Amino acid sequence: MANTFKVKTNDAMPSSAGTPLTLYTVPNSTTTVVIGLTLCNVHSASVTASVKIDSNTSDTETNQEVFVVKDVSIPAGSSLELLTGGKVVVQATDIIKIDCSVSAKIDATLSILEIT
Repeated sequence: MANTFKVKTNDAMPSSAGTPLTLYTVPNSTTTVVIGLTLCNVHSASVTASVKIDSNTSDTETNQEVFVVKDVSIPAGSSLELLTGGKVVVQATDIIKIDCSVSAKIDATLSILEIT
């Protein structure tokens, strides 16, 4: 079993407002602990952003697409740090997606621990 800290980044998300863009997909045979997620508004005006986890893991419970945050306002030139002090566990094939009210105006930084 290996534990690997990683950072996943993407600038100018999403390519089309209203269409969430994948920031990270958990690899097969991997469990990931999300340590932190920072969203930065690179636009000249306030935007709203949403973060979703699309969990299609086959377990005994029902896993579905859920919001971590929905339509949160981020002022121009500001950042929003999500999950401060909290962690989220995502499983193999789960997907973290980012959306924004304006195309290509969110930079995202995801800090994770992959366990394989």
